[in-house]
Amino acid sequence: MSLLKLGFYNQRFHLLRFIPPQSSNVSPSTFWVQNLTNNNTTNHSSLSYYTPRINPVIAKALRTEASATVQPIKMVKAIRVHQFGGSQVLKWEDVELGEPKEGEIRIKNIAIGVNFIDIYFRKGVYKATTMPFTPGMEAVGEVTAVGPGLTGRKVGDIVAYAGNPMGSYAEEQILPADKVVPVPPSVDPITAASIMLKGMTAQFLVRRCFKVESGHTVLVHAAAGGVGSLLCQWANALGATVIGTVSTKEKAAQAKEDGCHHAIIYKEEDFVSRVNEITCGKGVEVVYDSVGKDTFEGSLACLKPRGYMVNFGQSSGTPDPVPLSALAPKSLFLTRPSMMQYTSTRDELLETAGEVFANVASGVLRVRVNHKYPLSEAAQAHADLENRRTTGSVVLIP
Repeated sequence: MSLLKLGFYNQRFHLLRFIPPQSSNVSPSTFWVQNLTNNNTTNHSSLSYYTPRINPVIAKALRTEASATVQPIKMVKAIRVHQFGGSQVLKWEDVELGEPKEGEIRIKNIAIGVNFIDIYFRKGVYKATTMPFTPGMEAVGEVTAVGPGLTGRKVGDIVAYAGNPMGSYAEEQILPADKVVPVPPSVDPITAASIMLKGMTAQFLVRRCFKVESGHTVLVHAAAGGVGSLLCQWANALGATVIGTVSTKEKAAQAKEDGCHHAIIYKEEDFVSRVNEITCGKGVEVVYDSVGKDTFEGSLACLKPRGYMVNFGQSSGTPDPVPLSALAPKSLFLTRPSMMQYTSTRDELLETAGEVFANVASGVLRVRVNHKYPLSEAAQAHADLENRRTTGSVVLIP
């Protein structure tokens, strides 16, 4: 006897059991059906002789049940958030993983990038669409299954993704195939996972949000951080003079190695006064500010007339509201960009990721994967990142 599905028939709930025909005189399309709704014992009196001509819907369900092989539920480990809060709300749990549907792939993650946006979602600064949820917006993995009819991706491919859908803090995950990009053999998977989101962020910031050119002077806050270090390298390679702010002497040394011409330790000196001194009172063309509340007003003061204030994060908190009139004296531009709007089409995604990987392969971008944690220790990774105990990139290893 085989296990059958729960179902409704004639607006009454029924639990059925399929019993294959035992007689050679019975048609293969004929079934014995036991209604277990009110009787859980095997009793011949509870068996009904059934042919599919009576109800084709039930017949189809029974045939499917009779022929199908029961597939065990696949469980994987993942980090789950059941309530907003500190790093302690990150829980290591078993989750169910299905099969990829049309247009989807399943990947086994090799390395997972950790970013400040993950902290924003964990704390509720940004709102997840479901609760509980699995955080994470960046990973590199091996394709283990493809959905029906999918072309262009195959089992064994090494692919990367960054952005939506959220959920990379997992051993395996299902992704839309059009959201992943191939990782070239010249780029190590751990390096790719550490640079995918941060690298594409740096790309759109210096190449499209404000196009940095030779002769420009730029100010980068958190210059030793994951995105900040890439901004310093990329802007330097484009011929700009790079000024960076950091919290310690050790981070100042790293920022200079990454192409920062002037490293300001903001705990020891006022960065606005120092920028004014470095630029001889002219100011900078653009400020890339991921710190937010603590640096926002000072960043505006560092800009030259018609300068660009690019706020792409708020590690110190959300900046206070700014009246439009505050921008008028120097005709300043203010933007709060998101990578998702700069990679919204497949062509934009491929172009952005392709330029990042090309710059890594050529040596224009040097990636520092300074911190690796087991995926199960994501809470510690968040605590270290949030308290500025990290430099460069942070990755989780399943």
